Amino acid sequence: MISLVKKHNRPRGSISPRFNPASSPDETPSLRSRGGFTTSSPSATTAVAAPLAIPGVRSNEAGDAAPIEAPVDREVAPSAIEMATNGLGLKRNLQLSIGDGSSYGVMVGIGETYLQAFVLAIGMGEVFAALIATVPQLVGSLLQLVSPAAIRLIRSHKWWVAACAGIQALCFLPLIIAASTGTISHSAILAVTSLYWATSLGAGPAWNTWQGTIIPRDIRAKFFARRARLCQATTLAGFLGGGFALQWARAHGVDVPVFAILFGIALVCRLVSTLCLMCQSEPAPIPAEMRFLSLGEQWERFSRGSSGRLLVFAVGMQVGVFVAGPFFVPYMLKELNFQYHHYAILIGASYVAKFLTLRLWGRIAHRTGAHRLLWIGSLGLIPLAGGWCLSSNYVWLFVLQLIAGTAWGAYELALVLLFFETIHESERTSLLTLYNVANSVALVVGSLIGAVILNGLGICAASYLWVFVASTAFRALALVLLKRVPVPHVEVERAAAVVTPRPVNS
Repeated sequence: MISLVKKHNRPRGSISPRFNPASSPDETPSLRSRGGFTTSSPSATTAVAAPLAIPGVRSNEAGDAAPIEAPVDREVAPSAIEMATNGLGLKRNLQLSIGDGSSYGVMVGIGETYLQAFVLAIGMGEVFAALIATVPQLVGSLLQLVSPAAIRLIRSHKWWVAACAGIQALCFLPLIIAASTGTISHSAILAVTSLYWATSLGAGPAWNTWQGTIIPRDIRAKFFARRARLCQATTLAGFLGGGFALQWARAHGVDVPVFAILFGIALVCRLVSTLCLMCQSEPAPIPAEMRFLSLGEQWERFSRGSSGRLLVFAVGMQVGVFVAGPFFVPYMLKELNFQYHHYAILIGASYVAKFLTLRLWGRIAHRTGAHRLLWIGSLGLIPLAGGWCLSSNYVWLFVLQLIAGTAWGAYELALVLLFFETIHESERTSLLTLYNVANSVALVVGSLIGAVILNGLGICAASYLWVFVASTAFRALALVLLKRVPVPHVEVERAAAVVTPRPVNS
């Protein structure tokens, strides 16, 4: 565990988008842009994110990022010693955060990632299955605009996050009923998934602000890398368990009813996550310098400055990713006719790769900076969708998924760390709320581009390949936006310290 003896004197500020787990095979969760079958997540990751969130990342779990010129954060979070002697203590908060992220990961793996498969199983069509991964996120992002006002009303970030998590858990109830009866209307499933995403995205910005008052900067990179690995592991466990359960169910002709069991497990796991959130401390319910910005002020921050450039790049990359992202699942299950267990293993490969490489990426980020890591991850993402055009051989796709998980691990961790450095503490909640909207618009724009190509060429395997080519092209174009993102001031200082000559034996 992390030592509590060290005193943390450096300034701390914070945000940690939870990227959403990938909605596509070549995307994986996120600390939850949170949600989706990609990033992201909050559970969040991500972001998330994505997550993480973000995302998630979920990504874990939920959340996302940004603004103002690399500010020097004020000392908002108590030191580790102060936290240990006042309230729950840093160690317990970290353990509860791990519990939250781990249970959230199971929910994403066994529930959220199978929403598209469920839509296909009850016969709603391939295009609708693709759009169910993006359109509800846009609706949800608009609904979550009430978050800043709600936080002002209840005077707490923690309890708003806990309320959103609890409501998100309850969203699985109508899905359980639908799976038990074998039917649900298009409008009903859109409404349920929109509320699901509204609560996920609504929790993200508040979670980022709240966690910034708990997690000291000195341990942040290592802690979130470790937390992300555990989230990936539990997401993978949930995903593989769900895949093999569905394969058994299909062999016995009861695949639709088994979705009810999967959604039931997801509901329970999210309730456990909610309990972990409720048990964490909240040293500053409303940080002293926190400001709730007007829409005009939010847009000004979003469109200018180093943090704004970072967010614009992230949104641009999401457009490229989601040109293809929502279409991988119908391509595998309908065009390649993969069995559920083949599909689960293939997607699971990216989770394993991300899990195994996150520690390496964490070390690279610590030594060379998150900005360089973002370039590594971004360059790795570009050819992934196009790789599906080279062959449909299962072994090749498995290797491609290992590469995808590695690249997404670097990309999502870099975004999380850069969001930490460039977001201003006092304006975080307002700006991340706007970012959620922009991010969701990007998802829908990307998926609509893919849908237009697919419908225009006719739904067949060859048409899907053109969608993947278009996704690669849009991802490459996003590098133009990445070139405009400056290296954060705090990262320049850290890099200078890393390259300082030292004795060989030190």
